[in-house]
Amino acid sequence: MTSIVANADLIIRAAANADAEHIAAIFAHYVTSTMVTFELEPPTVQDWQDKVRESQSAGRPFVVGVVSGQVVGYAYVSPWRLKPAYRHTVEDSVYLAPGRTGLGYGRSLLADLLARACETGARQVIAVIADTGHPASVRLHQGAGFTQAGRLRQVGFKHGHWIDTLLLQRDLSTVMAGPR
Repeated sequence: MTSIVANADLIIRAAANADAEHIAAIFAHYVTSTMVTFELEPPTVQDWQDKVRESQSAGRPFVVGVVSGQVVGYAYVSPWRLKPAYRHTVEDSVYLAPGRTGLGYGRSLLADLLARACETGARQVIAVIADTGHPASVRLHQGAGFTQAGRLRQVGFKHGHWIDTLLLQRDLSTVMAGPR
């Protein structure tokens, strides 16, 4: 499934093995230059190829946003927790290439991701957002219907700082056709 969204120049499609190099480069920026992820070392291209393959084989969406043939961002869902009772709850991740923020690409990627997650039977989506004083990710998720579900205080330590995480939640059950 390929989606063309409100941004006429953005095409959203399922991630492919060949996208892993671009995904790795985007994420490496956030690992090395920011506190928005608690990763300390950037995953390799092979790690991303494995994650794309594992997501697809498990039936979970992993998408990329492409503009003029260039990957400008990606989004995916992963299990919230591994215990079987959590099987209908997923965690989302959305990342944009440096210089591609503020253009509506994140909003489009997240909307597409939520629709695909709903199709796979997800009922709840959790966003775990590092509270670094930069509200863009919180605004992105609130704009997509997420509400704050909690705060975990000083659970991460990176670049010499203790970092809280905000938990935001989106209920997809109201848009699903019947129980799953």
